[in-house]
Amino acid sequence: MAQIRELKKRMVAVRTIQRITKTMQMIATAKFTAALTRAKATRPYTDRIRGLVGEVSGASGSDFSHPLMASPSTPVNRELVLVITSDRGLCGAYNGNVLRKGSQTVKALKVAGKEVVLETAGKKAVAYFRFAKIDIAERHTFGDKPQFAQVEALANRLISEFTDGKFDAVHVVYMRFISNARQVAESMQLLPLAAPQASGSSSNYEFSPSGAEILSDLLPKSVVVSLFQAFNDAAVSEHVMRMVSMKSATDNAAGLVRTIRRNYNRARQARITTELTEIVAGAAALE
Repeated sequence: MAQIRELKKRMVAVRTIQRITKTMQMIATAKFTAALTRAKATRPYTDRIRGLVGEVSGASGSDFSHPLMASPSTPVNRELVLVITSDRGLCGAYNGNVLRKGSQTVKALKVAGKEVVLETAGKKAVAYFRFAKIDIAERHTFGDKPQFAQVEALANRLISEFTDGKFDAVHVVYMRFISNARQVAESMQLLPLAAPQASGSSSNYEFSPSGAEILSDLLPKSVVVSLFQAFNDAAVSEHVMRMVSMKSATDNAAGLVRTIRRNYNRARQARITTELTEIVAGAAALE
């Protein structure tokens, strides 16, 4: 009797968990759809501005230089690493993969003799690096919907500190969204910018004002949109991995309910058989 009661209570508890995970899966699906729409909307602009930088750079000549495209003239052996994670858990291996990549990036820079300044976006990164006893210089919180104005302010600050010679380079560790089935933890060098690849037709362009002036305006914009795209990719990856994780949890709960129900029915049938056996034995004893 006690075993049957225990199984029934466990079955009720697992069904409750199943309803919770199903609800969280539906919420994650809705958030993923909205985040994917935002990321897809910004991707063409990001790709186009990068392509435009390459075309203008090719037309401006190989002698063009800009502070954002070169390391400081006097290196300070200090580099900044920004790690983007989520504020909440229950999203599978999302945070684990990003934090592992972030730790590898920090370790590689330290092995190379660089001083690392660490900044984080997301509470999970704060908890992880605090546990690892690694100091965090700045903590940022952008939520599920990173706003362009907030990211732009952060990017402008990084640009200003880089051009002032406080850092030799700026790296961003985030989860890059490739498809619904594939997300990759990536360490992107935000600054200095890599030399753009010019297209073959760029030499036919004529610029007014000069290509150098246009690039001076385009390059900071390229840094801002690249960082904003990284935050958008991170948000999409978080929601899709949470959606998959909650679906798996819901399916596992359904399978566990079936197993418990089978064990419950077996225990119930065994109890009925035992009671019938006792009744028959008692009747036989009275004859």
